[in-house]
Amino acid sequence: MRYYEDYLRRHSKGRLLDLGCGNAPLYGIYRELVTEVTCLDWSASEHSSHHVDVTADLNGPLPLDDGAFDTILSTSVLEHLRRPEVALDEVFRVLAPGGTAIIAAPFLYPIHESPHDYYRYTKFCLVDMCAECGLDLVELQEFGGRAEVVCDLMSKMLGGTPWLCRPFVSTCQLGLRATRRWRGGSAESFPLGYCLAARKAS
Repeated sequence: MRYYEDYLRRHSKGRLLDLGCGNAPLYGIYRELVTEVTCLDWSASEHSSHHVDVTADLNGPLPLDDGAFDTILSTSVLEHLRRPEVALDEVFRVLAPGGTAIIAAPFLYPIHESPHDYYRYTKFCLVDMCAECGLDLVELQEFGGRAEVVCDLMSKMLGGTPWLCRPFVSTCQLGLRATRRWRGGSAESFPLGYCLAARKAS
């Protein structure tokens, strides 16, 4: 979450579209950074949110005007789309010239929102997909690492047994904080996922 907040604070401006917003977990962060917010999700979403302004199938054309947004946020959405290239073409279309898309996607992550879980992306794929739709990469950051991946996967496997999961998660959090300085960076080879910013030329 801290990666998303960092990207939002550095790249958000103007009119923001939260594409595939779910329950809009980042709303409290980006609302103060932009002038206008539109939240879009599909009508069959597993997440109920009073923030949703527009419903649409993200695998096809969006009911939005060309160049309508200065910032587009899409976190943990691409893996759920059968036609992600169509969605990215739509991101390019509705993004204003000079606007920025902030996109996050998981990599080492369990199946979720089954059966609508189709893909996992490497950073090489994400960079290529942005270039294919006409977006210029500004920055990309891996997040995770060996220890973070083990802790995350184990906590999800223990999720059905709270009496085991809670102390495990607490121990992991303490351990990760205590060892951050000397643990070394392994996020590049063992990423939980990626966050990127890509811009539409002015």
